[in-house]
Order: sequence, then structure tokens, then C-alpha cells
Amino acid sequence: MATRTSTSADTASFPDTLKAKMKGMAKEMFYFGYDNYMKYAFPEDELNPIDCEGRGPDVLNPSNININDVLGNYSLTLIDTLDTLLVLGNVTEFQRAVKLVIDTVSFDKDSTVQVFEANIRILGSLISSHILLTDPKHPFGKVGFEGYDNELLHLAHDLAVRLLPAFENTSTGIPYPRVNLKTGVPPDSINETCTAGAGSLLVEFGILSRLIGDSTFEWVARRAVRALWSLRSNETGLLGNVVNIQTGQWVGKQSGLGAGMDSFYEYLLKSYILFGEKEDYRMFQAAYESIQNHMRRGRESCNEGEGDPPLYVNVNMFSGEIMNTWIDSLQAFFPGLQVLNGDVDNAICLHAFYYAIWKRFGALPERYNWQLQAPDVLFYPLRPELVESTYLLYQATKNPFYLHVGMDILQSLEKNAKVRCGYATLHHVVDKSKEDRMESFFLSETCKYLYLLFDEDNPLHRSDNKYIFTTEGHVVPIDKRFREKQWNDLFPCEEGVLTEREMNNRSPPNNISNCNRIPDERRYTLPLKSIYMRQIDHMVGLF
Repeated sequence: MATRTSTSADTASFPDTLKAKMKGMAKEMFYFGYDNYMKYAFPEDELNPIDCEGRGPDVLNPSNININDVLGNYSLTLIDTLDTLLVLGNVTEFQRAVKLVIDTVSFDKDSTVQVFEANIRILGSLISSHILLTDPKHPFGKVGFEGYDNELLHLAHDLAVRLLPAFENTSTGIPYPRVNLKTGVPPDSINETCTAGAGSLLVEFGILSRLIGDSTFEWVARRAVRALWSLRSNETGLLGNVVNIQTGQWVGKQSGLGAGMDSFYEYLLKSYILFGEKEDYRMFQAAYESIQNHMRRGRESCNEGEGDPPLYVNVNMFSGEIMNTWIDSLQAFFPGLQVLNGDVDNAICLHAFYYAIWKRFGALPERYNWQLQAPDVLFYPLRPELVESTYLLYQATKNPFYLHVGMDILQSLEKNAKVRCGYATLHHVVDKSKEDRMESFFLSETCKYLYLLFDEDNPLHRSDNKYIFTTEGHVVPIDKRFREKQWNDLFPCEEGVLTEREMNNRSPPNNISNCNRIPDERRYTLPLKSIYMRQIDHMVGLF
């Protein structure tokens, strides 16, 4: 297998002409997937890019949750992609797509979907697109159109109401994982859910509550977060990955940064950034400290000293002991979260580890065994997490190295995943065999972050306003509207909340531009000393 390692000379610059070429390539990648979805698949949920057909829920096999958790028979890919069209500057197609959604989408469906997926992919996009449509600052130009009467917001509200039954009849306040959009919680529902699924609803539910002046949605989402938080281990401060919603007992005791946990941490920080609720930041800081104390292995400093490169491992939530020797591809989001938290040095190191795995395989296997230096689970469904962290690190450091990483990812996708009508899931990262599926997040996140990485002049980068991205990559402005509630405070903070003075002393970041802490002399060399970069390459079997 051909492999290569980066040198400082290779990555010290990135000419504007190359940047323009990569931006064009990312744009073409998006439109190849999007246009073919609209041509062959719409109004179905997803495009099968090999057979050039649409895909909806697997109605013949309701237990096929790999498909049915995500596909609700509601034109998923079109909805999930709305704000990407704006990021790419295509106001005309954005307006056409919004009108299509308004005219054709209904949530009055006999579809059983996962609450988490419906929230991040559908609710998040409807809210984001509504906000961008009605933003008086017009960051993308005049994108509103005559006759728009808040229909996207009404659709979002309708969907959220249909998700609410998940929060009923649960003795802990932690929601059921699935609801039927017509009938509520199915009678045969399981009482177990993952931490990320139950604890990553607050950004979308909170914004909806503040837009419509109804506290219900924020209240149930916040109650779920608090319930999970109250179940953390007294010894380590860690949470597990699967919990019983009736008893509050941990069914899965693994604590890690990947599947089942990832966006729980992400939304503690992003909820604070959006809403300014100090309780959220207190929880995030405590969780981050527990992660550093119990999951982080390797040398103390990323870019100094002796020892193994830093790595975050899966541990037992009660003892902190290592439970297995794999990490999963979803963990690659964490360097981006570290950037938002101002911990750029640690982000650089962890990102280098995931990028080394990418260099070796031209993709990120779903699970990688760091002890065996081999994939444990071999597929790659075009996930965005590594690109997202690459983009955020570039925004924080402006180091051209990250443009080279983005170019490498873009070229790998073009070479390994492109098929007749779009981009296909890699079934096997070694032999590059494919599955006939293009998940909606490929267009809503992977393509969006790749494009933004190379588009320095994007309105998101030039606007006076600051933005964050939801866990599905939807654009949300950091707006004082979301820091004001139209109802009396129903959320008294738990005991032990930080005092005003403590909070002021810790001054949490509220956008990524505050994290620009990398010394100038390190901007045009490798972000990690070459000795440590080689060490990481060696660690994943790149020689």
C-alpha cells in the first residue's frame, strides 16, 4: 500500500490558485451529489448513488434501524442540504428548495424515526434555514422571498411536537429513543437509549423555544441533560454510553468520545455559547476535566517531551480502566470541540492522529484498533468529523497544513467514493469496495466543511456576526435573541453552580476567533514538530 508522510516543505504554503481550484472541486463534489439526488431520488429520503435510485424507509423490515432511524419518508436529503446551498452562494436554488419543502413535505407520516436523527438532520436544518431566510443582516445577500410566512418555522414546530411524546412516561425525564410521527412512542419500545441521543437535543429545541416563545421544548431537552448529568460516576465524573430511561441504571458502562457520547459533550459547550446559561458551561468544564483525567493517555504535552502521543481511550465510567483498544471515527469531531474550548494545542495533536489513519487508508474506518494498528470495523460512510476538525483548526491557526489535509481528503473522496450518480459509502477501507448509500450528512456537512475550508471570502467568514454549527453542520448565528427568554426562568441552576466571579475569571470562549493562540512562527511549519508527526505516523503503521 502506497503511503506518504508530510514534511514541513510540502505544507508551508498553499497558493491562492490551488485554493481556488480546491474550492471549485468541493463545489463540484456537492453539486454532483445534490443534482443527482434531485434528478433520481427526490422526493425520497436518500440517493442510492450506484443504482441512481431513491431510497426511503425499509417498510418491509421495521427492525432495520440502520435505515429506519434516519429515513422518515420526508425528503431528508433535500431538507438537510438547504443551508449548504446558501453557504455555496446559490440563493436561487436555495429559494427553489425552500419552496419545494414548503409545498411537498409533511410530517404526518406513519414513520418511526430516531428522535436524535430527526432533531439534528430535519429540525436543525428547518430552524437554521428559517433564521437565515429572515436574518435582517442578510449575510448571504437578500435571500428572503415574497410570500414567505415562516412556513419552515411552522414545519419545525410541527415536527418538534411530534417528537415530544418521547419525553412522556419516562420516570427519569430521559426520552425514549424513537417515536412514530403519527402515533407517538411505539408500544414495543425499548427502555434504553444512548447518552448522545438523549442529551443532544438542547441546541435545536432551545432555539425553537426561544423563536416561538414556548418554553416546553427547551424545558424537556434541558431536563434530559440534567438527568443524565446527575447519573455520572461519583468517582470519575464520567457518564456511560447507554442508560435505562426508567431506572436510571447504566446499561453500557463505556465512557469515550465517540459513538453514543460524542455530541453530548459538544452540546454542553454549544448550548452555553448560544444561550449563555452558565449551568451548561459548568457541566462542560467538569466533563472536560474528567475526560482529561481519565481518558487521555500519552505524554502530558502535545508538542514537547518524551512518551507516546496523546490519545483518548474508551474507559469504564466507574473505574477509569481501559475497556478496549479501539477508537471510532466519530471521535474525530473532538479536536474541533477542543478548538472551540480554546485548547488548540491538544486539538492539533489529536487531529494529527486521525489524519495519519486517513493517510494510511484514504478514509477513516468506523473503528480503528490502535493496539493492533488495524481497522476493527472496516466501513466509511463519508463521515464529516475529520473535515470539520480540519476546518476549525484552520480557522484557529491559519496554518496551510490544514489546507493540505483538506486537499488530501477531497482527492481521496473523489478517487475512492465517486460512482455513477454520487458518492458511495466505502464498505471496506482497504479494498475500497462500496455500498449503495449516500447519507444526507455527506452534502450537509462533509461537502460544506470542505468548501468553507477553501473559501476565505465566504460570508460566514466575512460577516460581523459570529456563527456556530450544529452537530449536523447547520449554520446558526450567535444572536442575542437566543440569550433572551420570553418566559420566566423555569430552569433554576442546580446547587454548586459557579459564582459570577468564578465564571468571569474563567471567561469561556464564545467563538472560534478567540482561539487564535498559535504563535506566528508555528503557522507556516507543520503544526506539530516533525519528530512527533513521524511518531504518530509510525503509531498507525505509516512508515
